[in-house]
Amino acid sequence: MRSNNKMHFEISERKILLFSIDSIFVLLGLYFLNTLFDYQYFAFDNNTIYRPFIFVGYLYIFGTIFEMYNLQVASNQFQILRSVVLAVSTTVLVYLLTPVLSPELPKQRLIILIFYFTILLIVLLWRFFYALFLASHRFYQNVILICDQDQVEELVLGLENVDPNYKIIGFVNSDSASVQNTDFHYVREIKKSELESFVVQNHISEIVIASRKTDGITADLYQQLLHLLESGNVIREYTQVYENKTHRIPVHYIEKDFYRFFPFSRSNNNKLYLFFIRFLELVFSLSGLLICTVFIPFIFIGNLLGNKGGLFYTQQRVGKNGKIFKIYKFRSMIEASETHGAVFAVSNDKRVTPFGKFMRKSRIDELPQFVNILKGDMGVIGPRPERPFFVEEIAKIMPFYETRHVIKPGLTGWAQVNYSYGESIDESLIKLQYDLYYIKHRSIFLDLSITFKTITTVLFYRGQ
Repeated sequence: MRSNNKMHFEISERKILLFSIDSIFVLLGLYFLNTLFDYQYFAFDNNTIYRPFIFVGYLYIFGTIFEMYNLQVASNQFQILRSVVLAVSTTVLVYLLTPVLSPELPKQRLIILIFYFTILLIVLLWRFFYALFLASHRFYQNVILICDQDQVEELVLGLENVDPNYKIIGFVNSDSASVQNTDFHYVREIKKSELESFVVQNHISEIVIASRKTDGITADLYQQLLHLLESGNVIREYTQVYENKTHRIPVHYIEKDFYRFFPFSRSNNNKLYLFFIRFLELVFSLSGLLICTVFIPFIFIGNLLGNKGGLFYTQQRVGKNGKIFKIYKFRSMIEASETHGAVFAVSNDKRVTPFGKFMRKSRIDELPQFVNILKGDMGVIGPRPERPFFVEEIAKIMPFYETRHVIKPGLTGWAQVNYSYGESIDESLIKLQYDLYYIKHRSIFLDLSITFKTITTVLFYRGQ
């Protein structure tokens, strides 16, 4: 019989819970509005039964854009208020103004207010309930690590920072060469002989094996793990857990064992997927260049006053298969910003002008790259293209860094929506983890997720 009887939710399960309960409560709210008020606006009949589902669809879209389904936001009461108000307000507004699919605007303004505040109140109450109870310590997922002692801090921080409900409460030291350190208090150290009893007594949800040294897995420890596995306890390998929780490939951990992560996504060679993506890229780039022409007069004036240099500038970047191409951008830095050689862009970079900072935050400086997309040097989504100098430097440290060049670089990407600019080689390696995750899991759904997150980045002014 499985010993773990404590309830917990995995990340995917909690996201599904949020999506499901949101739709259930919204549909119930609309149903009761139809029952309580004699307004045709809320009518549920055979001819208009699709309308509530369209409304829920809008809520999913704008809820994703305004981070209602970000688990860190969903666990914070102050951020819940902002995300729900923005998402519900935008959803109601777009639904009211959608022609044909939504009802005609009612003559009485009171109906719209009742409609809006009912949905807002329902979603807010449910989300506050989730934050207070379902995201509380009562639903923590207790975990044990089996690893070397010098790995503990890095492994714990790497996992708990991503999922606040994932609590590592102890570790078994698998390094047979190290002496037990009784002064080590980051998390509790469990003796190998006591593992099985500790799992039973503390309602452990998962055991994660992160040991790099097989000699630390003694015969006695192996037997205990086998008994726990037979009893229904979950035992997983660290790289699987890390990828699932962080949506990154742990290149810092796997080192020369990267071959285990091949093959990459079949979408990379799927002709239908690639044709569809290229068609959308052409549509987006033509639309983007049209928008660009609208902004150019204002950017020209701002550049003339704030940047005092050429409106455009180009830089060499590394593209698919290592091909070098010129990338186009609006100027955001002072002229001759790299007289002493190539350097990483950093937060509050003194080379960035005040007007350039505004363009970077709003991502307006990237608009000319739609020319690169039209030319085929770049895609809309993919790893951001890096400069040849930095590619060479990073590749010396991480030999499979150039794996990111198996697909076209992108205007935006998985690393860009999840991490800031790489201000050093170490941070570029973190971005590499995201890039490799995208290459491995590339799909329409992941592309849509990146698109929504990019919109969020622009709306909340999070560029750099």
